[in-house]
Amino acid sequence: MMRELVYHVAVTLDGFIAGPDGDTSAFPVDGDDVTALLREYPDTIPTHVQRAAGIEADRSRYDTIIMGWRTYTPALTAGIASPYAHLRQIVASRQERPLPPDIERTADPVATVRALKAEQGSGIYLAGGGELAAALVDEIDRLLLKVHPFLLGAGVGMFGGAGTDGTAPGPRRFRPVRRREFDSGVVFAEYVRA
Repeated sequence: MMRELVYHVAVTLDGFIAGPDGDTSAFPVDGDDVTALLREYPDTIPTHVQRAAGIEADRSRYDTIIMGWRTYTPALTAGIASPYAHLRQIVASRQERPLPPDIERTADPVATVRALKAEQGSGIYLAGGGELAAALVDEIDRLLLKVHPFLLGAGVGMFGGAGTDGTAPGPRRFRPVRRREFDSGVVFAEYVRA
């Protein structure tokens, strides 16, 4: 069975994954949905947060993470050079940048994801951001959305500005496979490529 690329992301009702400046502080970090996330998806939790919460990822859902440079930058700013040390970490960037030895850089995320899918392992966690998701849209096998019950009005779109130039191919279809509602108002919605 081929490995899957899973876009596992928090999103608002109006389709934003961050504010205009990349700020994610509007997304709550407590509630019953966060408890479920910690319990069921520990691979998606940064290593330092796992230690603080007393949890340990087993790499059963994901053993690799791919993220864009702007998704990686907040960790660097906070002095965390290897935020997902429990996973194979790949940062997509067209520019050469200094990275720790345990983080790979790719200038061609599509080729990288295709090569990863041909390897043995568990899932590949696409952590964002919107531009990277847009570049990888045809490689995404599964969407795991944490839909938050608020609107931002502007910000970083779930797929950046994908399709806004009129050159994007037709629609990509996904079918729902699971939906869970939480007292916090958050909905976990899971879709697979149709």
